[in-house]
Amino acid sequence: MSSTFEAVSKIISETCDIPLEKITPESHAIDDLGIDSLDFLDIAFAIDKAFGIKLPLEKWTQEVNEGKAKTEDYFVLGALCSKIDELVAAKSA
Repeated sequence: MSSTFEAVSKIISETCDIPLEKITPESHAIDDLGIDSLDFLDIAFAIDKAFGIKLPLEKWTQEVNEGKAKTEDYFVLGALCSKIDELVAAKSA
């Protein structure tokens, strides 16, 4: 996960002008880093491009809205990086 986290934190830093040292695996993208929904979409597109995947944002939003998942499952960076790793592994399988 560390290389995924490093890549994602660099994308967030460059997209939202947030110092790298402020971004940790425990950071909540919205609550801790103040990333708004438009910036998060830019981040998601950059992640898609960097990892060659498509983040299922609509599915994740639906799961949160239906109470099947917590926002922390997708917006805490460590959890987000695990989801990215799963998507990359599924693509390679």
